Amino acid sequence: MFLSNRPTPPPAFAPQLNLSGMTFSHASHSAAFSANYSNTSDMSAPAKGGKSPFVSILAGAISGGIEICLTYPTEYVKTQLQLGNRYSGPMDCVRSTVQQYGVGGLYRGLSSLLVGSIPKAAVRFLGFEEFKKLLMDEDGRMTPGRNFMAGLGAGVTEALLVVCPMETIKVRLIHDQTQPNPQYRGLAHATRSIVAAEGLAGIYRGLAPTIVKQGSNQAIRFLVYNEMKKLLSTGDPDAVQPVHVSMISGAVAGGMSVLGNNPIDAVKSRMQGIGAKDLYKNSWDCAKHIYREAGVRGFYKGCTPRMARVVGDVAIVMTLYEQIAAQLEKVF
Repeated sequence: MFLSNRPTPPPAFAPQLNLSGMTFSHASHSAAFSANYSNTSDMSAPAKGGKSPFVSILAGAISGGIEICLTYPTEYVKTQLQLGNRYSGPMDCVRSTVQQYGVGGLYRGLSSLLVGSIPKAAVRFLGFEEFKKLLMDEDGRMTPGRNFMAGLGAGVTEALLVVCPMETIKVRLIHDQTQPNPQYRGLAHATRSIVAAEGLAGIYRGLAPTIVKQGSNQAIRFLVYNEMKKLLSTGDPDAVQPVHVSMISGAVAGGMSVLGNNPIDAVKSRMQGIGAKDLYKNSWDCAKHIYREAGVRGFYKGCTPRMARVVGDVAIVMTLYEQIAAQLEKVF
């Protein structure tokens, strides 16, 4: 799916491609060059300066699953505030939900995010590591601009493969709870109902803002995270950092991403709500509705609980990923 870094031949090397054998040959270099390529299909062999795909996937999946279980209630509150004017603020939303549904009400929709967060984090970190291998210089170094582009690529990839359908189902489940007659009995039932009524396009509502949101999210986060590590680290910033360095770097990266793209998140949530296809022509039309209803402040509804969640989210997931990947690399 992704290209890995491969050794760059010296300038004088002019190979010819043998399509039948899929090998490169040259009188003075074939043996050495063939050896370099003999293990390119091995998923557990990392390219220069990066983690192996297997380690990236497994470490990302584990860290993503743990993180969402710890931070989901803030995601629930954020989404409720973005869907309408029913609550006066985050605390009112929490009190009303607990009074009506118990503490479990704050975890409504968790199943869709838990099922989605594991592959989402796996795809995100795999994507970042593989884009990093493509973008790093000949010495294996990454500039801030290259970290930004690798994060952007990872975010767009996770949006297309995982995030958009996952977020649509999550928003529908949360929104459904506020309706007089809730129609969904759970994750599987909601998925079947949406696809039956609207086709596969139904779970890809809000795709454009989701791509923009996830792309900008990960571009900002990986850029800021890696720059913060350089600032706080007393040694090699590319080495596994002490927990406090990873936590602080992740928290700052998460906060910056919220400030940068909360308006996009507000549009995305509206576009994925129940009845959105009848209310809005497209994402731009949705943005105009939000502005007419509440002005600029409308785009920052839910910003406080989202900030609380994302700061903790990124701090936790980045720290877990680094620590888990370091342990896995000792085994694989």
